[in-house]
Amino acid sequence: MSRGLIKFYIIILAGAALILSAQAPSLAADDSAAALAQVAEQQQALERQLKDIESQIGQYQKELKSIKGQKNTLINKITRLQKKQAALTLQIKATALKVEDLAGKITATIINIDQTSIKRAGLKEQIGRVLELIYEQDNYTLLYLLATRGNLMSLIDSEASYNQVIRGLDQLLKEAQAINEQLNQQKTLLNDQQEETENLLSIQELQRHDLADSAKEQDNLLKQTKGKESNYQKMLSDSQKEAQAIKSRMYQLLEVAEQINFGQAVSIASWASAQSGVRAAFLLSVLTQESNLGKNVGTCNRAGDPPEKSWKVVMNPTRDQPKFLIITDELKMNPDVTPISCPMRDKNGNRIGWGGAMGPAQFIPSTWLGYKDKVSAVTGKPANPWDIRDAFLAAAIKLAAGGATAESGEWAAAMRYFSGSTNAKYSFYGDSVVARAEAYQEDIDKMNK
Repeated sequence: MSRGLIKFYIIILAGAALILSAQAPSLAADDSAAALAQVAEQQQALERQLKDIESQIGQYQKELKSIKGQKNTLINKITRLQKKQAALTLQIKATALKVEDLAGKITATIINIDQTSIKRAGLKEQIGRVLELIYEQDNYTLLYLLATRGNLMSLIDSEASYNQVIRGLDQLLKEAQAINEQLNQQKTLLNDQQEETENLLSIQELQRHDLADSAKEQDNLLKQTKGKESNYQKMLSDSQKEAQAIKSRMYQLLEVAEQINFGQAVSIASWASAQSGVRAAFLLSVLTQESNLGKNVGTCNRAGDPPEKSWKVVMNPTRDQPKFLIITDELKMNPDVTPISCPMRDKNGNRIGWGGAMGPAQFIPSTWLGYKDKVSAVTGKPANPWDIRDAFLAAAIKLAAGGATAESGEWAAAMRYFSGSTNAKYSFYGDSVVARAEAYQEDIDKMNK
């Protein structure tokens, strides 16, 4: 037998021992299994609660539909508002349960990622040690190997042993490749789960805002009518006074230099509608929704904000930061004091996802760059996401591309604007936008009488 073959057998046998040692179970794996089982048990309990709440929500929605078809009286109006508030309270609770369920799934995914990473590190170590051994053995003399290994021939039974170990090494390399693929899939899943959590937290903010609006509407209605049906009917019949009130009502849209009234907002939305084919009432509804996503809108990167609110911290470093600098440089704006949205946070204050959305339409920099030239083609000037007319127009163009040029396509377009899909998990957003658009359309019609 040649010296080279003898040396190679020694290396292969050492590699076989390393392969076998890689299969040994660890205490950490047992701990992880227990943690995963606990998470699964918690998720089952959450799903049972969620099913019960969703059943109650369905009942309230049936009652609301029934009341809506009844005569417009004060007591029916108050009852409708109260039923709506009860449904919204349950929807907020349901969304909280979904977020909690996702938190459990994220925990499970992180545990799996940790375990996969440990396994990958172990496999890399095994392969590295075999390669190191090969290098070392190539530099030893046959005499030295015989002296240190003892009776070498007793370790080598046959050519079959050689082939078996070679197959083992090949399997080790294949396993390492599979582990890499598994780790990438787990990391993608984690990213999707975190994005879903961010979307659900945004929807929960909208639900809370709608609940506050409904309670405020009920309170104002009782103050204006003093609880009397005659006063309510008189208020309904005074259309001219109502039209003026609608027109002068402040249109709450964040990140504009000055607040505008509803009449001015309708004027801008009508202009954008003429350019895009998107209904003005629907456009206003989407933009209202975007600006009411929560207190995070436009509260980062302002003059005087702490370093942790800087665009360099809250904005996605690869996707958005370079593009944010392009946008602010073109507009001659200081990137260090230009307001952007903050990241969402869960109930424990943990950061979820990234911030960095800009202006009334809440475009992130990477998305804005896909629309700015289309806006400039209409306005004849550099597009500015913080300019209310540019923001309205960009949103209208995006909604039109999503199918909002016909009323039948508005719900789906709103959903795509929010999350890029029509995922039923986020249906509250589309439902809320459509309902608000109907209310805005009524206001616009009254205003134009």
